[in-house]
Amino acid sequence: MADTCPRCGLPLELCVCKVLDRETESKIRVYSKKAKFDKYMTVVEGINPDEIERTTKELKQTLACGGTSRDGMIELQGEHKMAVKKALAKLGYKEANIDVA
Repeated sequence: MADTCPRCGLPLELCVCKVLDRETESKIRVYSKKAKFDKYMTVVEGINPDEIERTTKELKQTLACGGTSRDGMIELQGEHKMAVKKALAKLGYKEANIDVA
């Protein structure tokens, strides 16, 4: 028998819990700040801690830049505010929940 989701009880192939979590989560804040040597970095806050590693990896691959996740936020090298918003929307996050400052 197939594995079932502990939250909804549906088979894992049909489970939509992760999609619903993305849609109902809090605001995601995207902003740029100056780092060392007058370089810019883009910071993303408000991503669910369970998905922060996967989201970091996807953003780094999509934007072709370096970065890391620490202290509950994603730090990307370079100024990519609008590109991050588009990339997060493609990953399934609601565009209305993404605030670009």
